[in-house]
Amino acid sequence: MIEIRNVSKRFGHLQVLRNVSLSVDHGEMVVIIGPSGSGKTTLLRSINFLEEYDEGEIEVDGEVIGYRLELGGRRVRRSERELASARSNIGMVFQSFNLFPHMTVLNNVMAAPVRVKRVARREAEARARDLLARFGLSEKVNEYPITLSGGQQQRVAIVRALAMQPKVMLFDEVTSALDPQLVEEVLAAMKQLAQEGMTMVVVTHEMQFARDVAHRVVFMDGGAVVEQGDPRRIFSCPTSERLRVFLKR
Repeated sequence: MIEIRNVSKRFGHLQVLRNVSLSVDHGEMVVIIGPSGSGKTTLLRSINFLEEYDEGEIEVDGEVIGYRLELGGRRVRRSERELASARSNIGMVFQSFNLFPHMTVLNNVMAAPVRVKRVARREAEARARDLLARFGLSEKVNEYPITLSGGQQQRVAIVRALAMQPKVMLFDEVTSALDPQLVEEVLAAMKQLAQEGMTMVVVTHEMQFARDVAHRVVFMDGGAVVEQGDPRRIFSCPTSERLRVFLKR
C-alpha cells in the first residue's frame, strides 16, 4: 500500500532523512519510534507531501506522491489538483486537533467530503453520524469543540479523517498533547481501526501501545531506519546499540 524508496530531505545544511526505504502492506499497522529529531514526523509528512522530499520516491496504492518522472528521469512537481486528489486518499491526524472552532462536531466531520469530494450533504451526514457512533461520539454531534475534552476532540479528528474514506491513515504523536487519563480512549480508537484492517503508519512514544498493537515496529535515528521487525523481538531483543540505548531511556 505504501512504498518509500531512498527518500532524503534536507532543511538547509541539516539532513533530516537519509535514503529512507520502507514498505507498508495493505492492512498493516506500522509504528515508528525513535528519539526527538530522528526524522519520524518529516517522513510521515512526506507520505502525503506536506513536506517536499528532495530525493527518492513515495507511492501510495501505486500512485507516485508529489512528483512524476519525465523522460530522462527528471522529477516534475505534480499540479495542485493532482496533489489534492492524492491527499484525499491519505488521512492524517496531528497532535493538535485542528478542529474548526465555529463548527459543530457533525459539521467538522462533514466539511471535507462535501467541499472536497462533492459528496451530497445527506450522504455525508449519514456517513458522519455512523462514524461518530462507532467511536462513541453520538451524543456530541451538535456540540462545539470547545465543550469537548482533549480525548474527545482527538477522536473527532480521527473520525473527520476517516470521513474522507482514505486508503491510508497517518498518526503523528496524536496523544502527546493529552492528559494521561485521556490517552487511553484515543489509543482504543486506533486499536479499533487496526482491528478493522486500516493501513496505518503511527509515530508515537507510547511504547506499550507499539508492543501490543503494531504489526511491525520501525526504529529511526539520525534520519535513517536503524532497525525494524516484530514488536516482541524489537522490545525484547534489539540488535542495534542505538535501539538498546533508546529503550533503556
